[in-house]
Amino acid sequence: MAVEIGLSHTTVRRIWNAFGLQPHRAETFELSTDALFVDKVQDVVGLYMSPPNRAIVLCVDEKSQIQALDREQPVLPMAPGVAERRTHTYTRNGTTSLFAALDIATGAVIGKCYKRHRATEFLDFLKQIDRQMAEGPDVHLVMDNYATHKTPRVKAWLARRPHWHVHFTPTSASWLNQVERWFAELTRKQIRRGVHRTVAELEADIIAFINAHNENPKPYRWVKSADEILASVRRFCQKTLATTSDSGD
Repeated sequence: MAVEIGLSHTTVRRIWNAFGLQPHRAETFELSTDALFVDKVQDVVGLYMSPPNRAIVLCVDEKSQIQALDREQPVLPMAPGVAERRTHTYTRNGTTSLFAALDIATGAVIGKCYKRHRATEFLDFLKQIDRQMAEGPDVHLVMDNYATHKTPRVKAWLARRPHWHVHFTPTSASWLNQVERWFAELTRKQIRRGVHRTVAELEADIIAFINAHNENPKPYRWVKSADEILASVRRFCQKTLATTSDSGD
């Protein structure tokens, strides 16, 4: 750029710093096109910030196709002044899918691994949750619009349990589901740093991580109200529209 506009590299760098420009970085975004986006945001966030009395709120989702990876060379542990090092090449040894339910009040997690992530496995996981729930309290499920969550068998099973209530997040808005935050921790602390020669090893490490987490669970604290989220989305849309209009001119 410096050569193109006839300025020195120092001048270009100084201008970038002055205006906070970082042309080497790029991020992605996706706006939900859900016609009920506002209603669903208000419903889910309201559930987080003011949950019903004597009720259990669970955030449910699946983390599919988790790969069991074995590094082609041994991982070198960290040493004084040296970070842990691993090769960027690896061998794939199969995959597993994890279904998980996060209790927003306690931070505890119910999880189970499956070879596949069809409606059959999801229904089996719901039955496991049902077995672990105490008698009496209503159960509120927060989950996305994935097809396996809405099959006739799943709907029929839920219909036979009137004390179970389903709250769907808007399409393309998985960030509203708190279990996604826990999935990020699982990936960062366990999966990404692990070496797994078999799927069984991977699943054992996942279950061990869940058990260790549940020994001292800590709930996430949701701080943004629905109005604040919607206002932020509105500002982003207005800024995007203005940028698009300027580009068209």
